Amino acid sequence: MAEEFFTHTLANGVVLLGQRMPGVSSASMTVLLPAGASHDPDGAEGAAAVTADWVLRGAGGRSSRELNDALDALGCQHDESPQSEHIQLMAAQLGRNLSDVLALYADIVRRPALSDEAFEPCRGLALQDLASLEDEPARKCNLLLRERFYPRPLGRCIYGHEDSLRAMSPGPVREHVRARFRGPGTIVAVAGNIDWDAFARDAEKAFGELPGDAPPPVETKPPDRGVTHIAKQSAQTHLALAHPAATVSDERYYAARMAQAVLSDGMASRLFTEVREKRGLVYHVSSRYHSLRGHAGMFTYAGTRPEVAQQTFDVTVGELRRLAEGIRDEEMARAKTQLRSALIMQGQSTGARASAIAGDWYHLGRIRSLDEIQQAVEAVTEDEVMAYLKDFPAAGFTVLVIGPDPIDPGRTTEG
Repeated sequence: MAEEFFTHTLANGVVLLGQRMPGVSSASMTVLLPAGASHDPDGAEGAAAVTADWVLRGAGGRSSRELNDALDALGCQHDESPQSEHIQLMAAQLGRNLSDVLALYADIVRRPALSDEAFEPCRGLALQDLASLEDEPARKCNLLLRERFYPRPLGRCIYGHEDSLRAMSPGPVREHVRARFRGPGTIVAVAGNIDWDAFARDAEKAFGELPGDAPPPVETKPPDRGVTHIAKQSAQTHLALAHPAATVSDERYYAARMAQAVLSDGMASRLFTEVREKRGLVYHVSSRYHSLRGHAGMFTYAGTRPEVAQQTFDVTVGELRRLAEGIRDEEMARAKTQLRSALIMQGQSTGARASAIAGDWYHLGRIRSLDEIQQAVEAVTEDEVMAYLKDFPAAGFTVLVIGPDPIDPGRTTEG
């Protein structure tokens, strides 16, 4: 059965997206608000992380407890998170409760309490999230790598930094939220057991009164790039490196995803086999594709012992570059199977589909069907992957190391 999609743009710029999924009882909603970490005011880095929690601490005349009780009474499972460009609000519930949940989210977006007394716990949680990175050095490594790889402030750490969080006060952040919660740049996507016409009418009431003037865009500066060593006396060394890749809107996008799958998807992938299985250098190694609008990278991480950190780095870079020498037929087939499996699992989740169609609209200005994506994956040839790797070689690395000693990247940062 053909997938059924709906789109509608409100007069104030809010984009409504929908996918009807027969055979499911649930409906999921993703709301993207143009107030992500890259928009945090200078000196208030981390504001998006605080705001993502703060807007749920009471809205529309309800206290924090009353709001959460109302969501719980509707069986709503929800999550809030800051991203680079947006604050993402996600809700999943039975389809018959979607209208009532949407009304609550109208209050969360348009009439959040943003009280002074609720601000401090939200800031405290953001500080805890930031501090927890010290116990998750692999995650810290990747977050800091994005900061250095992407144009500033697009890759900014979503938690800001300790000084900015401690200096933050509710008044300026409240003004920032009200300035950023606007129609233009806001995307509301639903997937599952939905009545689209009813949802569109409800969403018009819910979000139609958001201001229609567009918030200012992010002004970017060149990225820091280069090589960074963060000294940490530890029994482990964490290596992260990134190099440019094709964006989602680029015609070479699927070739990029195929290259990444050959490198890192599954236990038969190049990196797992060559770096971990054959040489025993790492406890974890992987390469992941990541994209913002207009910028993308291949992000590779390896966790190893300090005494073999240099060898791990050299071997990992060697595998990234060796990919351009050719890909075996069985590797291409395995990579396509991995990507197809991911698509099938995504297609069975209303939450994943709501998030995916919102992301498609942000990156492409349209919705891709799972069938379109699957056909595009199937159509990728080895020649196309080789041409992609020629256009986006494993060079010009941004490198970040957390551990006792630095590594010598040698010629790997040239490009």
